[in-house]
Amino acid sequence: MTDSAAALRSGKGSRDENFPVASWLVHRRHRGVILAFYEFVRVADDIADHPTLSEHHKLAHLDRLERSLLGTTADESQGVALRTALAERGLSPRHAQDLLTAFRLDVTKRRYADFDDLIGYCIYSAMPVGRFVLDVHGESRATWPANDALCAALQIINHLQDCGADYRNLDRVYIPLDALAVEGAPVEALGEACASRALRACIVKLAQRTAALLDQSSDFSRQIRDPRLALEVAFIQTLAERLVRVLQARDPLSEPVHLAKPAVAALGLFGIARGLWGRLSRGGRTIPQPARD
Repeated sequence: MTDSAAALRSGKGSRDENFPVASWLVHRRHRGVILAFYEFVRVADDIADHPTLSEHHKLAHLDRLERSLLGTTADESQGVALRTALAERGLSPRHAQDLLTAFRLDVTKRRYADFDDLIGYCIYSAMPVGRFVLDVHGESRATWPANDALCAALQIINHLQDCGADYRNLDRVYIPLDALAVEGAPVEALGEACASRALRACIVKLAQRTAALLDQSSDFSRQIRDPRLALEVAFIQTLAERLVRVLQARDPLSEPVHLAKPAVAALGLFGIARGLWGRLSRGGRTIPQPARD
């Protein structure tokens, strides 16, 4: 195995993600370490999703990334860069290691039995992302339950949006098998050009369960001390709520379920306004002014 992880990149970057990555709302002093984290996670994701690498080589590349992160080697630039950024801030590599666990699952596990099994995956694939950003901002771990609900919801939204492509291209099915069985939808229905009635019923019910997770995270932005991060979370919450409604109304196999940039921008403004109002109405406190870049 001679290729570096960087040589396996898909070309996807932070601007291509469904949800914001270190947007302008996040203070400039935090963006560097967040982007280093993103680049590490992005290359790991690209390894796990690589169309031609064998399972053995994918796992070997992920192991090499982890060794570079932990300082055992310096083979992978993304691992070295993140290790350096974490050391400068006195932060642990634990969240990045948890995500590597998720990518190893992507390589070795292609089906999920039930919703609890899927949430078990989200513990490693989604929740550490938000926890990392909270740690970067010095936020209390009391915010973690709301964070975990929002991050799990975002992960499941992505799974529902991409359920057809995940099955056709990677033979991965994140829709729980018991949810498919209840509606009488075979796994193979995910490979069709449009969703059957049974598959649509399954997706709608999962979107409703995801909406319940978003109910649990609805107060998240008001729990955050940093005003800029709070507004970013309010934006993401608003975007996620909109996407859940889209998934309840549209077929992800045959209709657009990703929002266009103008719609995202409009929702962003609404989410920011919502976040500002939430902070204004929280016990009559004055909003702290965001620090200037």
